[in-house]
Amino acid sequence: MIEVDQAAQAGPRVAAGPGGRFGRLGEVRHLGLVAALVLLAIVGLVTRPENFATSSNLVSILALASTIGVITVGMTFVIIGGGIDLSVGALMALASVWATTLATQSYGPIVMIVCAVLVGTGAGLLNGILIAYGRMVPFIATLAMMVAGRGLAQRMSNQRTQLVQPDNSLIVDLSTTRLLGLPLLVYVFALVVLIGWVVLNRTTFGRRTYAVGGNPEAARLAGIDVRKHTLMLYALSGLCCGIAAVLIMARTTTGSSTHGDLYELDAIAAVIIGGTLLSGGRGTIIGSILGLLIFTVITNLFILNGLNTADQLVAKGAIIVIAVLLQRRSLRTHT
Repeated sequence: MIEVDQAAQAGPRVAAGPGGRFGRLGEVRHLGLVAALVLLAIVGLVTRPENFATSSNLVSILALASTIGVITVGMTFVIIGGGIDLSVGALMALASVWATTLATQSYGPIVMIVCAVLVGTGAGLLNGILIAYGRMVPFIATLAMMVAGRGLAQRMSNQRTQLVQPDNSLIVDLSTTRLLGLPLLVYVFALVVLIGWVVLNRTTFGRRTYAVGGNPEAARLAGIDVRKHTLMLYALSGLCCGIAAVLIMARTTTGSSTHGDLYELDAIAAVIIGGTLLSGGRGTIIGSILGLLIFTVITNLFILNGLNTADQLVAKGAIIVIAVLLQRRSLRTHT
């Protein structure tokens, strides 16, 4: 607590946590995001009343949001901490492929889950080492990991889809078993969000994340080991990729080098729409999840209305640009 207070006194780009002026701005933004979700729901009810409000469609939206959402939680930490991670989609694919090789599957579903989590976390640690101790620019380091991770996944699988064997149905059960009408993977997603919120808002690690992202030099002078903390942020992002790999294996019953294609863009977009500052030091888990739900519902509406993938990508790109412009305008207004 004292460390973050000292960091706040040491420079103009202060760690802007969930309290104070930026915290109140975040609450207002959350209301705007909720209003946007309501508006999208109305559009869905008007354009496809027979499909949009069905229980199967709503479960489909939540299931899709769960996989990307777990990655978005890790991405939120990284961006608040002043970094960025372009490798998340590739790491999820690599973890899913590694966990579904016949050698790994022969040890059973628990080992498969542990393998996916360890592969994701290990790759995240490598990102952190390159950035924190190798002093590489996060964009370059994670871009290299994105290319290498995707290539390694293709090599391990021979560019073939690997099926989860029937003996390992415990993983598939995460998608097929329902509790109160929702698949178990939605509850896994909710648990990750809850833990992420607690860590970011109620722990020293979270306060240090805001401090490092807001002003790394001030954080260093306050006694925070910035390099170690940066390493831990990327390890956390990799851990989320490993968990997401388990969820996508459950949804698709496969491991594939094509899993997670463009997930990094969806996650970054969700974080930006949710109000997290790209330069670090400000953001919330709740905002990121609301941004993710907006993106997921938009994708669902495009599919229900028969619009092609190209139109979806154009719309997503436009939304990202608008979100960044609004963010910059908000900063100029309140600085």
